[in-house]
Amino acid sequence: MNFEMPTLSTLHTLLDPIDCRQEQQRHLSSVLPALSAALGVPIPTPVHPHPQQLAQSLHIPSCERAVVVFIDGLGFWNLVLRIGHTPNMRAMLRQQYNDQPIWTTQPSTTSVAIPTFGTGTAPGFTGMFGYTQRNPRTGNKAQMITFTDDIAPREVQHQPTIFSQIDQQGMRVTSIGLPRFEHSALTEAALKGGAFIGSESPRMRLKHALAANETPGLTYLYIRDLDKTAHKSGWDNDAWVAQLEKIDTIIGTLRRMLAPGTLLVITADHGVVNMVEQDQIDIADNPMLQEGVELVAGEPRAPMLYTTLGQQDAVAQRWQEVLADRAVVLTQEEALNQGIFGAVQPHTLPWLADVFVLTQGQHTIVDSRTQREQERTLPAVHGSRTQMEMEIPLLMEVL
Repeated sequence: MNFEMPTLSTLHTLLDPIDCRQEQQRHLSSVLPALSAALGVPIPTPVHPHPQQLAQSLHIPSCERAVVVFIDGLGFWNLVLRIGHTPNMRAMLRQQYNDQPIWTTQPSTTSVAIPTFGTGTAPGFTGMFGYTQRNPRTGNKAQMITFTDDIAPREVQHQPTIFSQIDQQGMRVTSIGLPRFEHSALTEAALKGGAFIGSESPRMRLKHALAANETPGLTYLYIRDLDKTAHKSGWDNDAWVAQLEKIDTIIGTLRRMLAPGTLLVITADHGVVNMVEQDQIDIADNPMLQEGVELVAGEPRAPMLYTTLGQQDAVAQRWQEVLADRAVVLTQEEALNQGIFGAVQPHTLPWLADVFVLTQGQHTIVDSRTQREQERTLPAVHGSRTQMEMEIPLLMEVL
């Protein structure tokens, strides 16, 4: 490993914000376009028009079959800081080119990251900017994993998925996950294409992945348990570590039993940080944070504000004044100028908030006027742009 392991005295730097806008190749959006080229069916996208060059840049070798294990909530540094519990991923991390992270989306959250991954584009193309966002048709807040408020996936997300395009080229694509994900809104928006095999049993999902890989093509295995555990009990505790060890055992089985010549790829959507109660700000407690704000969406690490007409500059100024160094506050214009969401398309612009808040350190922002206690007290959170949240693994091994 070429990176320096963090020490107790340097851990705080992992909570510093990072700017990965110039690292378009080492990005979650790059993974599937590059893999398509490695498999011999290159799929260009508006963000990555040259998938063959992308594969070379990421050092992804040509292959007949590949298995992608997508581990929800596994940040690069979450893994590195507990690498002693993962002998299989530790062995992969030590291999050439695996010891540096890639970057996820801003905000660093599943509902934004998975569509970016699945289409090889950016939030500006998918129209999926946060965990919740305002439906411009109704004015209501919609949750963007299950697509509440009567939103059809195609109403927001117009980009073709990489899976569907690989499938159209005549190559096998198999997605494996929980049965309820097969026709879920997020699957339709981001991962549609090929065959889906669902099972409630982790053992059977692993068995299905091994069987699917017997035929050349692409296999996708989604693991959500680590993120679920973090949201329930926090990260870096016994429950989280035990779940990480279980996942590493799955990786070990794949390394032993996948067909020779398979390219095994491990990546994720975001990392996590623990919530600190004394670092939480409640909008309900501060009238200045309420003034001019019609709707608060997003999530505690990355609130998105929809403002009264003509009030976005004033709202952003008030929020920055109140929050000071606890957050960076951007107007829509500033966010667009910084390219946070990539090239925002005309059809996605109405879904975009007026003001964006990216918390610093371990701060969170909640609203007890509208949020349940369970939503306000999640032990682990994500969404902002610290190293812990933004940097994710890309581990690869030819078996």
